[in-house]
Amino acid sequence: MPHKKDRPPAIPPASYVLLAVIVVITALILLFIRSREESITPPSESRRLPRPPVVRERPDEDEPDIVGEIAIIIDDFGYNYNGAARGFLELDAALTYAIIPGHSYSRRFAREAGQAGYETIIHMPMESVANLSGEDGYILLTTMTEAEIRRRLDTVFEEYPAAVGMNNHQGSKATQDPRVMTIVAEKLKAAGLYFIDSRTTAKTVAESEMRNAGVSTTRRDVFLDNDLDPALIQQQLDKLADYARKHGRAVGIGHGRRSTLEVLQIAIPKLERQGFRFVHASQVVE
Repeated sequence: MPHKKDRPPAIPPASYVLLAVIVVITALILLFIRSREESITPPSESRRLPRPPVVRERPDEDEPDIVGEIAIIIDDFGYNYNGAARGFLELDAALTYAIIPGHSYSRRFAREAGQAGYETIIHMPMESVANLSGEDGYILLTTMTEAEIRRRLDTVFEEYPAAVGMNNHQGSKATQDPRVMTIVAEKLKAAGLYFIDSRTTAKTVAESEMRNAGVSTTRRDVFLDNDLDPALIQQQLDKLADYARKHGRAVGIGHGRRSTLEVLQIAIPKLERQGFRFVHASQVVE
């Protein structure tokens, strides 16, 4: 009888199962390695990712013509870090914040205001005819020697290196004194800082002494909040806008109070829609 052709030995079913498992595991490992390689993007490449385009709410041709520039300086930051102070750090406008040196929150507010994009200046304590107390380690008195005035100015320059200017806190007596204001002007000129005359007295010589020394300067046109009534603050803001419309620019001074904050939160967008542009104080000094 002829022999049947030899056949290979039969492979047990369990071996097929084992082979299938090995294939699947190998495939999974290869997929994992590939996905890892694709997901790792070098830092230099990740920084090249394009930013989403900026969408303007209205086209340029629909924006109103600029009818006037408004510079608003908000005084007295440093006393506290309450809700009103934090609210000023959220206003969407080019504002200038004046910090009184020597208080618990002065340096913190100056730092955070700068980080948030606001311009900061030194709200320099100066002697008042009312003989008001406060800021004893910083206030400039008419009885001080030139050396002491210079030393106190050097101190605030060192404590607030990001400040680009100065205005007077009180100072109805000191700003009448040509000697004191000449010393201040010389120091500001050397430091490259500007000065805003808050005009706490009609007899001030601050602005004229700054100009004599070649310091960039201007004056306050309107006080916004001598009265805390929001309706009266709005009236003062309307006066500021009218002044800017007539003269091209205007400087207003307010204080870090909640009533002032609430008026500005509503008024700034309205004024911008009317064609007023808010600018830092450094943009209006001459």
